[in-house]
Amino acid sequence: MACEYYGELHRPQFHFTPRTGWTNDPNGLVFYQGQYHLFFQHNPVSVKWGNMTWGHAVSGDLVHWQEVEDAIHPDELGTIFSGSAVVDQNNTAGFATGAEKAIVAIYTSAGSCVKPARPFTQSIAYSTDRGQTWQKYAGNPVLGHIRAENRDPKVFWHEPTGRWVMALYLDANDYVLLGSKDLKSWQKLSDVQIPGTGECPDFFELPVDGDPADTRWVFWGAASAYQIGRFDGVTFTPETESLRAESGANGYAAQTYSDIPASDGRRIQISWMAGGRYPAMPFNQQMSFPVELTLRRLPEGLRLCRRPVGELALLHGRADVWRDSALAPGRNLVPDSRHDLFDIHATLDVGSAKFLGVIVRGNDLRYDVAAGKFTYLGRDIPVAREGALLRFQLLVDRTSLELFTPDGAVSASFCFLPEACDVPLEFYADGEAKLVELTVHELASAWRT
Repeated sequence: MACEYYGELHRPQFHFTPRTGWTNDPNGLVFYQGQYHLFFQHNPVSVKWGNMTWGHAVSGDLVHWQEVEDAIHPDELGTIFSGSAVVDQNNTAGFATGAEKAIVAIYTSAGSCVKPARPFTQSIAYSTDRGQTWQKYAGNPVLGHIRAENRDPKVFWHEPTGRWVMALYLDANDYVLLGSKDLKSWQKLSDVQIPGTGECPDFFELPVDGDPADTRWVFWGAASAYQIGRFDGVTFTPETESLRAESGANGYAAQTYSDIPASDGRRIQISWMAGGRYPAMPFNQQMSFPVELTLRRLPEGLRLCRRPVGELALLHGRADVWRDSALAPGRNLVPDSRHDLFDIHATLDVGSAKFLGVIVRGNDLRYDVAAGKFTYLGRDIPVAREGALLRFQLLVDRTSLELFTPDGAVSASFCFLPEACDVPLEFYADGEAKLVELTVHELASAWRT
């Protein structure tokens, strides 16, 4: 990366941001030939929303990203809104002519954003050189207008029926499933409703507790509401009410990767951390750190769980560990660090404390023992204890905090502007409590080799 970028005061150091310009939804998450592709909503000429284009970055490890040329640009059909990408393994669309498989991007042509204005439609573009260059299909749009600002197609190959399936947002809580043999001609399969969310659908299958013989489907919407159920190739039948995966204020429009090899087998997700502030920076907005999704049977029922991908350890530097260390009023633990990037794993015995927590760069992450919840930046995050033990993990970047429980049942994403203070971390309690085990990993910048 250009050395003049990525060292700025409010530049995240292990969360993806473009060199310049506005960014929002992650798009087209696809893996091919050893590379993770991250496309994203990008305005290359301003730090404000508009002129939506598909930006493009690649990585070999989900941690170190290289931004490359923007992939898909506005045209007479509209600006380029959100969508997905797949590897056309069987060349169903006929785009591949050589040894390389075609990567096909499916996106919304936002017609109301150009003149003369026109309805939103769905289009495709393809690459036959591992995503280096992109060509729009001459027959665009491949799906005409259905209703409202129908948008954000998420496409996957459904092996049992031998066809592509598209989940498409329509309006309010309404989505539609469509099928295609060739990514060019689409027919309606069924309707889906997910209360409490909107736009940017995702739809994927996961094993329950890792058992490949026991699977369910997850239908996900932008506001991180989801339902778990079954899919027969035509109809999604939910088995749960609308559930919420994200407890924070800033996680939005998440998407999972297509074409992860079976030898890996993970379902990997990246979100837009919406609503952050980055004053006087050449960029605006950031992505979450990638997480792995699993389906687990918990006491409250079947739930989607989210944990940071293991590749985070590539950034681990110095680690300080405390065991059986007392916390009490006037005896706060302040790690000996002026670093600002952390991976923190904590197990606390709440003891007689009513409140305890950690101040992160001036912002108080406070746990109410009686209520069983954290409060951070005005938002409550319920986290159950194991008896007297409270366990959690924090990822701290220059402008963000992500909280996870060890089982992944709770995850929460927050953006912040740091307070003007010299102490980056401070652990405290208002009564007798104990750090059973605390590990604070300092993290290296993903932008520095």
